[in-house]
Amino acid sequence: MTATMSGPLVGRGFDRVDGRAKVTGAAHYTAEIPLPGVVHAVLVGARIGCGSVRSVDIRAALNAGALAVFTHENLPKVATIPPQFPSAYGGPAPGQTFFPMQDGEIHYYGQPIAVVLADTFEIAQHAAELVTADYKHKDPLIRLDDGRDARYQPEKIFCGLVPAVQTRGDFEAAARSAAHTFDATYHFAANHHNPIECSATAAVWDGDTVTIYDSTQGINATQATVAAYLGISPSHVRVVSHYVGGGFGAKAMMWPHVTLAPMIAREIGRPVKLVLDREQMFYGTGLREEQEQRVTLTCDADGGFTGLRHHKLSVTSPFDDWAELSLGVAGQAYAIPHYDGQYQLVSGNIMTPTFMRGPGEASGMVALECAIDELAEELGVDPMELRLRNHAAIDPESGHPWSSDGYVECVRTAAERFGWSAEQRAAGARRDGDWLIGWGMGTAGYPVYAPGQPQRAHARLLADGSLVVQAGTQDFGTGVATTMAQVAGDAMGLEFDSVRVDIGDSDYPNIAAAVGSMGAGMISAAVHTACGDLLAQVMELAIGDSASPLHGRIAAELEVHQGRLRVRANPAVGETYSALLTRHHLIDMEAIGAWNPPDQNTPFGKISFGAQFAEVAVDPDLGLVRVRRMVGTFAPGRVLNAKLARSQVLGGMNWGLSQALMEATLPDVRDGSWANASLLEYLLPVNADAPEVDISFVEVEDNVVNPLGVKGLGELGMIGAAAAVINAIHHATGVRVREIPVRIEHLLDFRST
Repeated sequence: MTATMSGPLVGRGFDRVDGRAKVTGAAHYTAEIPLPGVVHAVLVGARIGCGSVRSVDIRAALNAGALAVFTHENLPKVATIPPQFPSAYGGPAPGQTFFPMQDGEIHYYGQPIAVVLADTFEIAQHAAELVTADYKHKDPLIRLDDGRDARYQPEKIFCGLVPAVQTRGDFEAAARSAAHTFDATYHFAANHHNPIECSATAAVWDGDTVTIYDSTQGINATQATVAAYLGISPSHVRVVSHYVGGGFGAKAMMWPHVTLAPMIAREIGRPVKLVLDREQMFYGTGLREEQEQRVTLTCDADGGFTGLRHHKLSVTSPFDDWAELSLGVAGQAYAIPHYDGQYQLVSGNIMTPTFMRGPGEASGMVALECAIDELAEELGVDPMELRLRNHAAIDPESGHPWSSDGYVECVRTAAERFGWSAEQRAAGARRDGDWLIGWGMGTAGYPVYAPGQPQRAHARLLADGSLVVQAGTQDFGTGVATTMAQVAGDAMGLEFDSVRVDIGDSDYPNIAAAVGSMGAGMISAAVHTACGDLLAQVMELAIGDSASPLHGRIAAELEVHQGRLRVRANPAVGETYSALLTRHHLIDMEAIGAWNPPDQNTPFGKISFGAQFAEVAVDPDLGLVRVRRMVGTFAPGRVLNAKLARSQVLGGMNWGLSQALMEATLPDVRDGSWANASLLEYLLPVNADAPEVDISFVEVEDNVVNPLGVKGLGELGMIGAAAAVINAIHHATGVRVREIPVRIEHLLDFRST
């Protein structure tokens, strides 16, 4: 049954429903949940990057008050190590196909070698510092350059899902006949996530069932993964995660501590809480790998792109062929008929890399967008015009039309808001006192992913006319409960305040992990479907009720408005939900709706597009770079909440600034550690670094991706921002830096003329 539905709540900028709890301290994050009789666990990490443990001395720790210490000698064996699999597809999602403390081998610095337990966190922490180990040391390999000669090309990367070689056309032929060829290599430092909340897990057993409190981006992925490791049914694992203090990919996969907590809790018969400290976050939750990308771009005499060779070399762990998908959108965003994309790897002594905000595209689009700017300079063409001239009207990989586009509108809108013009930009470096001023741009693009299983939600209409929606998802800063209330309110014709949303519990209907910008699309689709099924039931009840003023009508004649079913052609005829349920002596009516994602072979290309512009000021004597303003316009399909969408993009754009100018994790080749594994030395932007930011959206209609046409936004705000900043630096100074992040040292030799 269908009916016209009132609204709209969707699109409006409602405040977050969890805002008050967070600012007043009422929100309990995982480490803050009170658990009677809890034992605190602290990890001890290896102090070498490669080798083995000869012995672990725990005597001082026990003398200092530790209740127990687990090492590879007494930790239970895991039942299985499930294959590494993105949680987005619904299966177990271990962070790496290796589980520590099963033997004495050390594969990377910081790998857990012991877990210390005590009645208080302070005692556990102190005792952990007293644990010592005797190692058999081997020289670690942690830098890309040190393993370059041993590079290899796997058959597939990214959990075995993506071929390492992807080609179309004949690039070599395109290169031979090209009027112009540009070839450059870009190097990217390793990066690490730094969410405000460090990762934490707590576990409580009740017989053969365990409740796990976890800071995770996917409660159902945690459930499936822990069950596989422990060898028990997922039905015996409940995962709760009401509040997550940021994830950005660090909490998308299930790292060893998530299983260690319930494993040890089962052994000692008491609840266990395990919290990583800030340094352990650098060794325990993945990273964006060090990488270099070689881009060769060819074009004809008119600047039309004819070929792209994009090769990536990066460092992975000794046990996983992982590389972020840097060549995806970069190989699709422009109409390039001949393409050669390849991934090569160096096996190093690091933990397996993982998702990080804008995974793949945040690096791949930097390399391509900087190369396009460099080619534009060689051709004497405005960089914006060159991009518009070559935008792909259809997906060049599949030949299919885009499910929706918006790229050209984004570029033109952002350029107008920024004040970009070819004449002004080409005039050479402008000055503001001693500062040199530069302008730059970059394209944003991110694939529209979909989970590989149905997504479900539960909708329950109460007799007072209010609605309760439940879904097995979690909020890690995106405001999902707020947008779910908007979607549900529109679907049921209710005001925003009449909808309550319950999330953060795996007992609720299954939702896949919110990674790859899938969260808004899949969750809104599940909620919309559940509410649609519920509304059909309610309308059927009214139509079949002889006492209802709607008796005998058909669904197509009806609409809902402010909790009242009514005849669309005669709004005075109708009744409230409350009156209908009360007359039938019903406490509630409910439905579980399941949204089936479209098949991956749907004949459409699916990418969210955008464009970013930046203005920088450079001090030519000191090499200082200040980003003064940024403009971004994006086409993410339907925007569910204008305020939250802007907040997501604002954070992403500032992260792009950080990627361009600050973030780098530096390896210590002596022991395989990270030399700056702290927030004191890992550079991040602060308020003083944040520029003026102008954000706008181009809403494009998309009838392919999901019922509401939501394409996703989380990653998109970061992509393109770093390239815009780097290109602006070149415009200001004439210096082209191909090592990211751009540092003061890169600009110290520059002097203005």
